[in-house]
Amino acid sequence: MTADLAYREYGDPANPAVVFLGSIGSDATMWAPQAHALSNRYRVVCADHRGHGGSPAPQGPYTVAELGGDVLALLDRLELGAVHLVGLSLGGAVAQWLAARHPSRVRTLTLLCTSPAFTPAQGWIDRAETVRTQGLSSIAEPIVERWFTAGLAERDPELIHRHLEMVRGVSDEGYAGCCEALADWDGRGDLARIVAPTLAIAGEQDPATPPATLRTIAEGVADARLEVLDPGAHLVSVEQAGPVTALIARHIAATSTSGYTAATVPAVPEPTDRADAHAAGMLVRRTVLGDAHVDRSIAATTEFTAPFQDFITRTAWGDVWNRPGMDHHTRRLLTLAVLTALGTEHELDMHIRAALRAGTDPGELVEVFLHTAIYAGVPRSNRAFALGQQALADLGEP
Repeated sequence: MTADLAYREYGDPANPAVVFLGSIGSDATMWAPQAHALSNRYRVVCADHRGHGGSPAPQGPYTVAELGGDVLALLDRLELGAVHLVGLSLGGAVAQWLAARHPSRVRTLTLLCTSPAFTPAQGWIDRAETVRTQGLSSIAEPIVERWFTAGLAERDPELIHRHLEMVRGVSDEGYAGCCEALADWDGRGDLARIVAPTLAIAGEQDPATPPATLRTIAEGVADARLEVLDPGAHLVSVEQAGPVTALIARHIAATSTSGYTAATVPAVPEPTDRADAHAAGMLVRRTVLGDAHVDRSIAATTEFTAPFQDFITRTAWGDVWNRPGMDHHTRRLLTLAVLTALGTEHELDMHIRAALRAGTDPGELVEVFLHTAIYAGVPRSNRAFALGQQALADLGEP
């Protein structure tokens, strides 16, 4: 029996559909950078595997075929025929099964950080047992450690925290059942059956599915292409959000069913550098300001304000905030000082609250506002203290 999968949908339902299937231990929000960037020209559907996100968790064990059947049922429910299919890790295994067994439902195939066989099987069986006896929270930290490179984890602890909470939100039974599905999975014999135009994407530092594993897929599927991104661990779609989005967009556009070929269709419908900057900027913007604030801003966007939203996302967040010369914490404090000096209360209030929600010590805000008082004037620093005090009260801080 199939599970009635939960999903998130973006974009115009009249546009060609792109369906995203995520990693074990994730939910549909892991695809937010790609979903928002591609939704202006595609109908984007991000599905939760059974036992993940909002999907039900029937008693395991599961099989990849059952997980694939869940996706087919979702496509039927949404009245989708052939779709552009993107899968990472477990989602990549399910996507391979669908492309091999139901080729008429897959227009293009993009496989990230996945494998045609997750060996040795015993490790997955043991992990399922651990989760059923000790709970998924007992192994959440080592799971997320493998998702990102050490450098990114050090620079962006808020990102790590958010993904830890994602893992802890997954059903124990759902996770264990999917572990057993991976233990049972061997699609190596099916690679030659895949006829959809296929792109494989690997992360250079991925300890779970290294580039050599993705190369096996690329060599086993006719005319498949391999891209390796550096730096990048298992969730390369997050760590390298802009390049991954551009690669997916280019792959879909170059292999569209409109009768054009890769030689006659532009790589992407708009210049790649703009798409890269927007996707990377959206990820940084969400990391710094939080999903709730960004979602409100996007929802309030009108035809009149859309160009400015795009400009800020690409330039402020995709370029300046994304530069490697200064970490996000330092940029937060610098931003607070500049906004205090300028007296821009609306922006200052927003950044104070974002900093506190991200775990910035209120004592650091005190030092910023005191220092700014010397060089920009006491009245504006006084107003910054008032805004900070109100933000602390609203957020329940002492």
